[in-house]
Amino acid sequence: MIRTLVVSDIHGCYKEFNALLRKADYVPDRDKLVLIGDYVDRGPNSRAIVEQVMSLHAEYRAIVLKGNHDKMACDALLSDDEDKLDLHWLNNGGFYTLASYVGADADFVQQDLGWAEYIRIKHWIRQAYKQHLDFLGSLPLYHETEDHLFVHAGIDPALADWRTQKDYDFIWIREPFYKHPVTSTSKTVVFGHTSTFEFHDNPGIWFSPHGDKIGIDGGCAYGEQMNCLEIGEGGYKSYSVRLGESG
Repeated sequence: MIRTLVVSDIHGCYKEFNALLRKADYVPDRDKLVLIGDYVDRGPNSRAIVEQVMSLHAEYRAIVLKGNHDKMACDALLSDDEDKLDLHWLNNGGFYTLASYVGADADFVQQDLGWAEYIRIKHWIRQAYKQHLDFLGSLPLYHETEDHLFVHAGIDPALADWRTQKDYDFIWIREPFYKHPVTSTSKTVVFGHTSTFEFHDNPGIWFSPHGDKIGIDGGCAYGEQMNCLEIGEGGYKSYSVRLGESG
């Protein structure tokens, strides 16, 4: 059985992500890597993370899914006339992504960047990093194996066929998913998006007592930790690194 490693909500935490891969002894030619969304925003190095994730996908066929922050960034950077998309993104950690692409300090960008300068930078990123935006915009919303369903946020338990749910719910859903049992599939749903603190008051991986869900977002970008779920012949295993840990 090929070992599968699953990571979510990297949020520009390049140092921690690579420390986590080392701790899990990730070997690209041997292991299957599944990344379930939110590569940008909040952390310090979104640009480097996007470049690395693109490389892992192209060279080693890593599975890369879309998260809500990835969609927010694309929507804002590709929009010409909807200020609300820009403000929604910037107010949810987008300043950090912007700073990583222009090589500036995030606090400086957030405090001193004027709107006209933001628009200029936005158009520059759109041209200079078109491949990044094309990549993030084209990411799938879920990935299935024989026993697991991987998704950024979750699935709508009210639907008989989860595949018919709105794209929005794959990357945004919270309480309706994790507060109700999954009945539309026998597969275990592995998800990020919602910090595991919501489920068991610690940042470690959460295993639903019903066996239908596994939450892996440890809230690294909020000062906690980044988790990696291993799925192998011996069942499940967990790895983690704290924010600031470089291994």
